Amino acid sequence: MSPDLATPEGWLPVVFLGLMGLSMLLYVILDGYDLGVGMLLSRADDSDKDTMISAIGPFWDANETWLVLGVGLLLVAFPLAHGVILSALYLPVAIMLVALMLRGVAFEFRAKVRAEHKTLWNRVFFLGSLGASVAQGAMLGSYVLGFESGWAAALFALFVGACVASGYLLLGASFLIMKTSGALQLRAVRWARGSLGLTALGIAAISIATPLLSERVFAKWFSLPNFLWLAPIPVLTFALFVVAYRTLKTLPRANDALAWLPFAATVAIFTLAFSGLAYSLYPFLVVGKITIWQAASAPEALKIILVGALVVLPTIIGYTAFAYKVFWGKTQPLAYY
Repeated sequence: MSPDLATPEGWLPVVFLGLMGLSMLLYVILDGYDLGVGMLLSRADDSDKDTMISAIGPFWDANETWLVLGVGLLLVAFPLAHGVILSALYLPVAIMLVALMLRGVAFEFRAKVRAEHKTLWNRVFFLGSLGASVAQGAMLGSYVLGFESGWAAALFALFVGACVASGYLLLGASFLIMKTSGALQLRAVRWARGSLGLTALGIAAISIATPLLSERVFAKWFSLPNFLWLAPIPVLTFALFVVAYRTLKTLPRANDALAWLPFAATVAIFTLAFSGLAYSLYPFLVVGKITIWQAASAPEALKIILVGALVVLPTIIGYTAFAYKVFWGKTQPLAYY
């Protein structure tokens, strides 16, 4: 039974769940595209790599702020779930953190080393991006299965890891379509087309596995009238994949028309998939075991934390929006002086 939502014990955990969910969704979208660009470095010509790095240069480090905020909210608002989740995901979390550190080091070093060493740091940046992407997907796959053990669970987690990496490739390639022109933009269109299928397969796998593994989730989706209210989510997701596919077949166009549409469609797909997963799992933070109310800190502590969150969140949104406004438009190759 959930507490009365009219009381602080009832509504505060819901508010923090929403803030944490928003932080993680923004992280997946914003850091997802720059992780995708990092993975695409391995497919690019040397002449294009500086342009690709320049496209994400003003944003990539700040994008990771959303991960810090999301995990921080989990720690302070839901300490019980924080301990269980991070303990169960110790290995992929460790891999992700090492990979993100490699990305940071490689990003700085590639700009400062001699020309003959630049290839090495480009490869490190690629490996860091790939490792972080697959680790995040594996965490999602394991989380959806309720941290089950065994070969089948491990293979499913790795499969979801590959699909999430493909989704990030789609985000990254779509971002490059907006930010670049000429031969690199043509390559980005091909990269985006190649990522669509596995991204769709990953979303389908999560969507099918979640209700099959839980009678509660199955009832939430397929009982009437819920089924009628929720049907637009998969229908819209499918329609957005069709829009992205058909648009990518016609790009690039004169005057860069519709160059923004694949990225916008991909963001919408991720948002719908995230919303559907959130609906499926609510009100559990650990699937089938710990609800948000069981994991929440005391209401008195949550009230104080909420004040801080309401200051920090608009600040992060503000400087993020300002950075994107300042660096809007087509990117140029990096120039080192």
